[in-house]
Amino acid sequence: MKTIVLLLLAAAVISVIGSTGVAYAQEDGASSDGSLKILGAGLAFGLAAFGAGIGLGQVGAAGLAVISENPALQSKVFIFVGMVESIAIYGIVMMFIILGQ
Repeated sequence: MKTIVLLLLAAAVISVIGSTGVAYAQEDGASSDGSLKILGAGLAFGLAAFGAGIGLGQVGAAGLAVISENPALQSKVFIFVGMVESIAIYGIVMMFIILGQ
């Protein structure tokens, strides 16, 4: 768990360092808003999918253990899996909102 936190922190630091650049005089019609939108949309979807993948792994493992003990709880396990998957869907929605602006 500690390594995952360190990897996420390193990715955040690298993305912040990469988004700040040298300031040049802006030419007519030139804008860097498009590249920052793409970076933000990619981070929104990537981090949401990464979190959903980790959550789905844990919920799926626990759900299979519960279903093997009591098959009557299968519907509740599917509800929890759907709740975890909705995080990735929210990431996709945020990506489209960022790109649409």
